[in-house]
Amino acid sequence: MTDAPMPAPPQGRAATGIAGLDDVLATGLIRNRLYLVEGNPGTGKTTLGLQFLLAGARAGERGLYVTLSETAAELRDGAASHGWSLDGIEIFELVPPENLLDPDQQQSLLYASDLELGETTRSLLEAVERIRPHRVVLDSLSEFRLLAQGSLRYRRQVLTLKHHFARQDATVLMLDDLTAEPGDKTVHSVAHGVLQLEELAPDYGAERRRLRVTKYRGTTFRGGHHDFTLSHGGVRVFPRLVSAEHHTGFRRDQLRSGIPELDALLGGGVERGTSTLLLGPAGTGKSLLALSFAAAAVRRGERVLACIFDEEISLLLDRSRAMGLDLGAMREAGSLILEQVDAAEISPGAFAHSIRAHVEGGVRTVIIDSLNGYQTAMPGEQFLVLHMHELLQYLNRQAVSTFLVVTQHGLLGDMQAPVDVTYLADTVLLLRYFEALGQVRRAISVVKKRAGGHEDTIREFRIDAGGVRVGRPLDEFQGVLRGVPTYIGKDGTLLGDRPA
Repeated sequence: MTDAPMPAPPQGRAATGIAGLDDVLATGLIRNRLYLVEGNPGTGKTTLGLQFLLAGARAGERGLYVTLSETAAELRDGAASHGWSLDGIEIFELVPPENLLDPDQQQSLLYASDLELGETTRSLLEAVERIRPHRVVLDSLSEFRLLAQGSLRYRRQVLTLKHHFARQDATVLMLDDLTAEPGDKTVHSVAHGVLQLEELAPDYGAERRRLRVTKYRGTTFRGGHHDFTLSHGGVRVFPRLVSAEHHTGFRRDQLRSGIPELDALLGGGVERGTSTLLLGPAGTGKSLLALSFAAAAVRRGERVLACIFDEEISLLLDRSRAMGLDLGAMREAGSLILEQVDAAEISPGAFAHSIRAHVEGGVRTVIIDSLNGYQTAMPGEQFLVLHMHELLQYLNRQAVSTFLVVTQHGLLGDMQAPVDVTYLADTVLLLRYFEALGQVRRAISVVKKRAGGHEDTIREFRIDAGGVRVGRPLDEFQGVLRGVPTYIGKDGTLLGDRPA
């Protein structure tokens, strides 16, 4: 490195190189401050630090990575696994003494176990004076803590580093792997901001990661836990969705399904920017009804997103084609987006982020099939209903019509859903099996609709090669919803076979 003076760092915030994290931090980190990033080994601290330095390098800022636990080769290998090069980033490495004699070694060299904390700190400060970085990552504080052998000396050394970095106008991330005694908050009071990374291990499926900003002086940030992933390409953060931040003015038009009798049952159709819950036992036709609304949206020139948890998409395409819905053609035309959701891999933040990205890309109808699979995707998730509340409110405020499928346990009689979201939905369509004249039949009714009037009748519907047919009200039967109705009329009102 040369000793030529560097231009002053740009004013304002320092982008972290992670768009979602910058969103959480209200556009990034306040410059020339010291921040603590803490988490157990494997949570992604090193990767986050590298992305921070790489973002600075792209902006023409000089970066310094101080490593006390990994070698420069390990850092470069880790960066290469994400497709990154660390060219242009200085690495101040603490290495075994035999490497001190290696003439090919081009990094600054220091062996921590042979030196006292004071000499270690002085050597680090000399490197900072020489390199004059705008961004610094110190990995990790556990080595300084071990050398200090006491909280008072450790705190003094951290304060020394903080003041020196401040004089150099450097923005600093100090990484800590939480090897201190529980409750040790020595650096928390010194740092301008604290970012906690966590890794959760569910009983089944991939590990889940989340982060939380526990302190950020002098600025507003997005609180709470935010899911993130660590994969090829680095850390990706999914900010917690806050529906109150998203308002869109629109006219609440009535949208039709293309099935006149169903629209009549719904009082003319469903309103734009509302959510509709299709509730019933397995096999009653909930998915096909939702896709009928999707096909109507495509005919109106809208784009539709269907998130499929429970069924293989190829099977769904074949099944729907046999019933008169050519989803494949809609998909090829770009009007219908079918996403297969892996229940063992998804997190609520990642799922909401995916839907939000599609909505911002122009999607105006969203189908989630089903909430049973969504719930299965999050074992131990205590706040599923709150996640759904925020997601549905966001979609409603973006003029998106949402259709949710929930499968109830059982086939006849009393049934229960695994998750009760009936109070969240604006419209609830109840589907039931019933037995009449020696046949198993299907019935449909609207039990709730916030946006307007609707029929209070129960209608039969059938699914065949021509699609969905809805009959006239079953006003000559009693007990349809119990599954075994009593016939009290004179003329049959049941649907017959479709004419050949």
